[in-house]
Amino acid sequence: MPDNLSPELVPYALLEDRQLVSLSGPDAVVFAQAQFSSDVAALSDSHWQWSAWLTAKGRTIGVFQLIRLDSEALLLVFADGDADEIASQLQRFVFRRKVKISRRDDLQVRGAFAAPQAALGATVSGSLDDMLELDLGGAELPRAMRITAASAGDAATQSEAAFTAAWRQADLRLGLPRLVPGQREHWTPQQLGLDRLNGYSVRKGCYPGQEIVARTHFLGKAKRALQLLQLSAVAEPGASVEQDGSVLGSIASVAGELALAVLPLETSDAALSVGGQPAQRLPLQDGLAR
Repeated sequence: MPDNLSPELVPYALLEDRQLVSLSGPDAVVFAQAQFSSDVAALSDSHWQWSAWLTAKGRTIGVFQLIRLDSEALLLVFADGDADEIASQLQRFVFRRKVKISRRDDLQVRGAFAAPQAALGATVSGSLDDMLELDLGGAELPRAMRITAASAGDAATQSEAAFTAAWRQADLRLGLPRLVPGQREHWTPQQLGLDRLNGYSVRKGCYPGQEIVARTHFLGKAKRALQLLQLSAVAEPGASVEQDGSVLGSIASVAGELALAVLPLETSDAALSVGGQPAQRLPLQDGLAR
């Protein structure tokens, strides 16, 4: 893309796998603080962070973007997972809190492999009344996301489906785990590298799984971490990663020929394989921490 191309002319494609859930009301922040892994109370208005919802045993149900629009309105952007199911499960914990949980099918998400016009890092630009812009990349891999009102008849084209697949690959390059149903409730935040994204807090108040997360953090008991792999054959999440004929770990996320695998922190540099085919280690790119 030419460097002198006007930002207004950058094409934004529909990200067809995004689903949105809103939390609104006087207790929206308090409710989110008690349920999610990130420090929502410390987040400023018009800012966003990575967050996760965990089981009581500290296993990751879903990873998402948490946008604090103001003191009574949050927006969750899910790349994976059934937003209806998650909203329904969250509703069970509302009790007497003054918070409304809603699936936002009236909104759509678009992306571009370009630097955002105004958003920067964790700072959000604009509003849902017009267009909300977020910075989803870094210097080596710039990306911008826009959330706008959905139009009647909006549907992804073939080119936009290919764009969504490319965006997923970029997620993996940046160390963002993408979890299919079979990989949910399986990994701790540390194993999925959510520390790289500042996706959890070990010092805020209690939330589901907090004790496990904090114990692992402070006692240094994390023994496995995320590794980006270049595959030479098609593989599925859950596939074993082998070294010298022995199972070393397994794949948590796949996007085309790329995979994120959870492997021991201490291992040799010997060659890896997946399904009997070579797999090459790649460095994770920085730029998604918020």
